[in-house]
Amino acid sequence: MSKVFPRIGRRRALQGATAGFVALGLLLWWLLPLGEEPPGGTISLSTGTPSGVYQEYGKLLRAELDRDMPDLTVNLQTSDGSQENVARVASGQADFTIAAADAVETYALRGGKGAARLRGIARLYDDYVQIAVARESHIDSVADLKGKRVAIGPPESGVRLIANRVLGAAGIDVRKDITPQSDGISTAPERLKSGDIDAFFWSGGLPTAGVKKLADDFSIRFVPIEPDLVAQLHTEGDATRYYRATNMPESAYPTVQNGSVVPTMAVSNLLITRTDLDPRLIEWVTRTVIKSRDGIGAHVHSAQLVDLRTAIYTDPLQLHEGARRYYRSVKP
Repeated sequence: MSKVFPRIGRRRALQGATAGFVALGLLLWWLLPLGEEPPGGTISLSTGTPSGVYQEYGKLLRAELDRDMPDLTVNLQTSDGSQENVARVASGQADFTIAAADAVETYALRGGKGAARLRGIARLYDDYVQIAVARESHIDSVADLKGKRVAIGPPESGVRLIANRVLGAAGIDVRKDITPQSDGISTAPERLKSGDIDAFFWSGGLPTAGVKKLADDFSIRFVPIEPDLVAQLHTEGDATRYYRATNMPESAYPTVQNGSVVPTMAVSNLLITRTDLDPRLIEWVTRTVIKSRDGIGAHVHSAQLVDLRTAIYTDPLQLHEGARRYYRSVKP
């Protein structure tokens, strides 16, 4: 019997090693195509404003792309936000971008040049609409913004689209009933702190660095967007179908919310490109986006929501052929 045990041990060791190699092979197959040279060249990614989630996510994604495709140069472009991002990719000024679904749909509905060439790569995470005011403010509802100085975002931002629609649903004419300001997340927090504006709109992943920084040294609260107001938006049709009533979780900004949720609305973000981009490149990019979720999510909390099961839902855009190839390759 003493001669048998070593033989069984060696067999089990070999079986264990074989299983380990198989598991490693499957992992490598999922992460990178075996025997295939990574794509090279130069691409551009339009992100967003400083202090916003788009730019933070874009920087981290570039680092992941550099790791997977060393011969690929990724140039980042700052922007006002979703509306400008969609127009840049559609017109060829950028190759990739992140944009909210309502902005993508709006661009097409307005007959934007090159809209038919747009394609989806992945659904990423949701933006939450945040309306910030000073804690001692008497603004308790969207309707209370009437007559106030309100930052509604830069003209080509996704925030501007949303602010105009939310205010309109509350019966507020942006041109007549408020004093609109074009501040985005880079400047609005400081202007609220100094008293130059009474409120600002922001739509972004949770938490957004610019809002969190403001909350660290200035007492603010959030104005709720009630479900009935979101329902009113839905009656307008078109791109408003991408808005969903939800709550900002209490963990988003603990020092502001004090354990309470805030009624608001959310809209999904998409990573998008064009039909003329090489399917092989898009397949590699898609793979990197999915496998880098945890690494990016450690720094951008909202990126933790990137999920293989939901990434394929890039409505209103069809998936790019390269993205479709990737999702098919990992389908259970």
